[in-house]
Formats: sequence, structure tokens, C-alpha cells
Amino acid sequence: MPSRVSSRVAGVAAAAALLLGATALPAAAGEPSPGSDGFTIEDPRITESSGLAASRAHPGVYWTHNDSDDGAYLYAVDGRTGKTVATLTMTGVGAPRDVEAISVGPDGNLYVADIGDNLGGKWDHVWIYKLPEPKDLRDRTVRATQYVVKYADGPRNAEAMMVHPKTGRVYIVEKGEDGGGLYEGPDPLDPSATNTFKRIADIDLWVTDGAFSPDGKQLALRGYFGGIAYKWNDGKPERQGQLSVPMQPQGESVTYTLDGRTLLYGSEGRGSSVEPVEVEGAGGGSDGAGSSGSGGGSGNDDGGFTGKAGAVGAAVVLIVAIGIGRLLRRPKER
Repeated sequence: MPSRVSSRVAGVAAAAALLLGATALPAAAGEPSPGSDGFTIEDPRITESSGLAASRAHPGVYWTHNDSDDGAYLYAVDGRTGKTVATLTMTGVGAPRDVEAISVGPDGNLYVADIGDNLGGKWDHVWIYKLPEPKDLRDRTVRATQYVVKYADGPRNAEAMMVHPKTGRVYIVEKGEDGGGLYEGPDPLDPSATNTFKRIADIDLWVTDGAFSPDGKQLALRGYFGGIAYKWNDGKPERQGQLSVPMQPQGESVTYTLDGRTLLYGSEGRGSSVEPVEVEGAGGGSDGAGSSGSGGGSGNDDGGFTGKAGAVGAAVVLIVAIGIGRLLRRPKER
């Protein structure tokens, strides 16, 4: 994003934090996965980190990318140092349009979601790219498989894509100011046909990213100022409670650490920080629902920053969030 817009967003976010007293809780002491303490992305090329995924092949490494039309690049960032240890250039995918999410599948592949639609749901189709996660980390060019994606109920704007770590099924969550839908892709995806994603649930959150826990039993969805934890029951999400999402200039990404004990939240901006929040009750992938300070696991919890504004504080956040969204998501000319 242009620097003047980013600075305005940072100012608004800071003001909201002061107004509402939102704070992020650090990860608890123990023996966490590498990167569980959080880190700062040092690479000056990464100015719009929009997706985040913990590497399975290289513990402590996290994959990210810029959004918009930065190019077909993926960056492997060391969670210990924040430095980029490998850059992948994808081929076979044409010119990416608005890359918004990344996930690692149980097949050892990276899945990259070119699913942003800043024109308000006008693209006839979007794309998902799949490529093998390299066994050794170095700069290289990797050929990817491209999948054409459409939605059963028409075009959508989306920024969250998750691959289930056990079944390999791909899911997308619509980004809507008043909430959106959770969409399930065909199993498996077909590179030679159009892959139609069907709406299977409603999500009461302005979603910017999501992640499954390593054991596949939990789904975490985040927005700019909040998040929701779901229990995953054979493809059916059951709301459990709120997530303690840290206040960030433009909160765009989330991933679990490999041990399932920590959620890492990322933001756009040069030199952006990835903030850790411990998963409440987790011990190597337990059934704990939320994060520290999440307020419990009630499926009827509509307060805080996650549901529709029903209190003064939530209304203020919603107004601020809408303002930020309109600042950052002006239609792009193609």
C-alpha cells in the first residue's frame, strides 16, 4: 500500500487501541515451536505481507507473500531471525492478480490463493496455485499447477484460504463488511476444469485470513480487530468463542505454529511484526478453543470484536474497520 495510506491506517489503529484498551497477550513460557515468540519481517521487498503459513518441511520457517500484483513470488522467512532464507518464483501461473493467502497441505504442497477481488465481487473467476514445498531452502524457480475457481452463488471478494491438514480439502472464506460465507472446494481440485466452491456456512466476521490447527480440529478466523475460534466437525464449523487478536496497523494474516500451541498474527507494512498469542488449553494440538483472554468457548458469544456490533465498543471498532477497509481497498484498474 502507498506509504501515506499505511501511515493513516496505523494512526487510526493506534487510536482505536487507545480508545478500547485492546492488548495482545504474549505466548507463555515453555518449549514452543521455533518462531512462537514472534518475529519482525526484515526483508524490504515484503511490504504487504498478506498470508502466512508455517512450513512443515522446515520447522521455524514461515511462508509469506505480498498481495496485489507484486508478482509470482513466495518468501520463506526464518521465525528465529525474521530474515528471508529463500525466494520462490512461480511459473505456469500467468500474472497473479491479487494474492491473498497461503497454506500448506498434507500432501507437502504449498497452496497459494489469488482470490482477492477489490472490485467488489466482479471477477468471473479467481485462481489457486499449487507447488511442492522445496526440500532445501534456496532461491529457485518452481513450476506450479493452476486451478480455476468460481463460486456457486456468484463472484466474491475473499482473502482467506485454508487447506485442511488431514483431508487436504480446500476452503475459502468470503470477506464482507457484514460477514460472509465459508466455501468448500471440490475434492480433489481439477487443473483441467473449473472448480466450483459451494457455500457451507455463514461467518459473522469481516475475515482477512484463517488457519486450521495442525490436528485439523480447530479453525481460527481473523479480521482487522478480532477473530473467532471454531471446532471443526467433519467439515462443519461449530463456533466456540472469540480470539484475542492483537492490535496491528493492518491485520492480514494468521497461522498456527507446528505444535498447535500458538497463533501467529501478521500485518502489512514494511518491517511488520508477527505477533504470538497462546492458544488457550492447547498442548500439542488439544481441543482448546480460543486464545489467551478469549473469553471462553461459548458458541453464542457475540460480544467483543467478532460479531455484529451490539455494544458501543464494538460499534466504534466496526466504524473504524470500515474506514480502514475503504482506505485500503480502493478498486484497482486492470
